[in-house]
Parts: sequence; structure tokens; C-alpha cells
Amino acid sequence: MPQRHSKNNNDLAFFTYDEKRKLGYGTQKERLGKDSIKPFDACCLCLKSLIDPMSCQKGHLFCKECILQCLLSQKKHIQRKLAAHAAQKKQEKEDEEERLMLQKAKELDAFDQQNHGAVPQSSDRNYSRDKNGFHGANSVKVTSYEEEALRTMKAFWLPSATPEASVKVEAPSTSTTCPEGKEKLKLKTLFPIQFTDDTSEQKKSKSLDKTYICPSCKVTLTNTMSLVAISSCGHVFCKKCADRFMAVDKVCLVCNKACKERNLVNLEKGGTGFAGHGDHLEATDFKHLGSGSGLGLVRPAMKT
Repeated sequence: MPQRHSKNNNDLAFFTYDEKRKLGYGTQKERLGKDSIKPFDACCLCLKSLIDPMSCQKGHLFCKECILQCLLSQKKHIQRKLAAHAAQKKQEKEDEEERLMLQKAKELDAFDQQNHGAVPQSSDRNYSRDKNGFHGANSVKVTSYEEEALRTMKAFWLPSATPEASVKVEAPSTSTTCPEGKEKLKLKTLFPIQFTDDTSEQKKSKSLDKTYICPSCKVTLTNTMSLVAISSCGHVFCKKCADRFMAVDKVCLVCNKACKERNLVNLEKGGTGFAGHGDHLEATDFKHLGSGSGLGLVRPAMKT
């Protein structure tokens, strides 16, 4: 018979520390692998290899078709919001005109009753019901304070005092935004990207995947490198070559096209709702024990 030990003692009414650890209790941490990091040559929208790549001024890369569809859908959404806002403004104007007409009619009626002593008569049997929904003596002895309270209070049991669930549509912004950086983005600010393919025979024989190199130093571009694109021509260099040559000579090394310092755009390596990037490539998952079974709820993983 095995010796009684704290790690083997499972007949307690509570979980021991070792049992909690075996069940995965607490915060579990794991470093994100390569599959969880978006490659530098992948679209930020479809997460696939770039086709006709285009970049915004913040360095986010998109496929041309993806970003055009995104901007078009944003334009349609803005048009729907503008139409709803215009309809709401029209309805508010009509309600205000109707309120002014009713107020004017009420003032004329009060003036006519004061000068001619006219008392409204009605043969309707339900005339004893006032506008607040009460009957009998309560409807006769309603003071102005009580009338104001009945009009403003939120009483769901009174049909006349039921609050209306009106949703107010705010005036939407007419500017389209970048789906990745959330800054304002226009179609004319996008510029095409031109990667330099690695055409060496050694690379062709080793891998079927397309690889890109820096046209200056011929180094293979990877996620570990900082990349710079020139917005005037679209050629991509590593940051070392860009700082050493383009920032000083003010000219592209491939096409000899003039470029200024503001034309140098740092490309983002990765980072979307499905991929991590940066220095903190660690995923955390918190699990707490349920009542009785030990199989508690699990909070979704958080990536930082």
C-alpha cells in the first residue's frame, strides 16, 4: 500500500496546491510561435501573401483588392448613417412643428374659454377618462405639479407614461479610416509597394516560397528586420541601408528617383486581431476552478 503523502491525498474537501497545478489552475503563459505572428509580406486584411501590395502612410500593407473593398464598404456604411441621420433630423423637425401647432391651438382654446366662458361638451361615455389614463375623482383633482410628474415619470404600468425607446443617431464622420491603424485614410494616400525578388539559383533550389531581398545589401528580408519603403517609387529596403544611403543621398538606389525624408515610410512587421508582434510575444490564459468538478470556466487567451 503506498505511503500516505500530501500529493497523493485526494480525499480532502478542498483542492491542494499540487492538484490545482495539475488541473491547470491559474495563469498559464506561453510564448507565441511563428504561426502566431503575421509575416511582413502578408495582407493585414486577408492575412495571405500580398497581391498588388499597397501601403498607407503608417506602413500597413494591404492587397489592392482588399483595401479597395474595405474603403468601398466604409463609404456605403457612411452613406447609410448619413441617410438615417437626415431622416431623424426631418422627423425631429416635423415633431417640433406639430408641437408648436398643438401649443398654439391650446393657447387659442384657452383664450376663447376665458373670453366666452365656453365649456367643452361631449356625449362620449369615455369622456370622464382624462389624458393621463385615470378615472373618477383622481382625474378631476389633478394639480399642475401632479400633471408634470405624470408626464415626466417613467411608469411602465401607465400607457400614457410609457417611455419611448427612441435611438438617437449621431452625425457620422465622413472620413474613411485605416482598418489596421484606425487613422484617417484616403485612396490617394495609398502607394504601391515593389519588393525585390531573390532570383539566385541557390534560393530557387532550396525553397519553393517566394523570398525578397534588400536591393542594396542583398540580405533576405525577414520579420526580424526593420523595413523602409519609399512612397515616391515603392521600393523596399532594410532600415540600415535606408538610413545610410537614402536619408543622405535623397535618391532611390534602384530607380534613381528623388526622395525626401518624409517619403521614407517604416513598414509594420505584423500585428492584427489574429497575430502578435513587437517585443511582448507572450500569450496568457487564466483558468479558475468550478464548483465541485474542478473543470471551471476558461477565459479567452489574451495576446500582448
